[in-house]
Amino acid sequence: MSQNNNRRKFTTLHIVFTVCFILIFVPAIYFGWMLVSTYLDSHSPVLGNRYENDLNPAITKDQLTQVDNAVSQIEGVDSHEVHLATGTLRVYIDVADDATPETVQAISDSAYQAVVGVLDPAVYFSQANGMKMYDLEIHTSNIPDGRDAEYFVYGINTKTSSMDSPQYQLVSVPKNAEIAQSLRDAVEARKAAEAAAEAEQQAQQDQPAEEQPAEGEEKTEAQQ
Repeated sequence: MSQNNNRRKFTTLHIVFTVCFILIFVPAIYFGWMLVSTYLDSHSPVLGNRYENDLNPAITKDQLTQVDNAVSQIEGVDSHEVHLATGTLRVYIDVADDATPETVQAISDSAYQAVVGVLDPAVYFSQANGMKMYDLEIHTSNIPDGRDAEYFVYGINTKTSSMDSPQYQLVSVPKNAEIAQSLRDAVEARKAAEAAAEAEQQAQQDQPAEEQPAEGEEKTEAQQ
């Protein structure tokens, strides 16, 4: 009888120990792993794609090469670049320095036709069924980074996926000349004020400090 009782006690203790292990250690291991994984994930960047399920069909490298070749054949194009990034196809064109605004617009329109000759605008540059598609920008200028030149001409032909047709804008000429000039004057006045303040501060720093009277001289003056 005593042996049977001992066996039953041992079996009972074994069952109790097993149940306690399951109830205590298994959840502890689970939550510990959750904390470790959360800590590791907090040091990793959250990556996403705002064009997920959009831009379909996608513009291929072969099509970009075709666009590049088509733009290079346009008369009056001195140099050009074609870039595709963040859902926007951008074409940069440099023309002759003496090109007029009319010439710049004509070349920009020709470039648009060259692009859509390769990429159907109804497919690649127009929204359909709630799907976002590519935007197209054609930048044409006669002087790269020449905004201060008097004969600087810069035009942008734009066709977003939400537009029915492209729109050309001569951005080198302000729509409101008076407002543009007032902004330029304000900028120049601010620069002049900043330069004057810096010059005054520099002059104060360069001015020698006044000599302090010696200690004996101070006492003599005080006695007098």
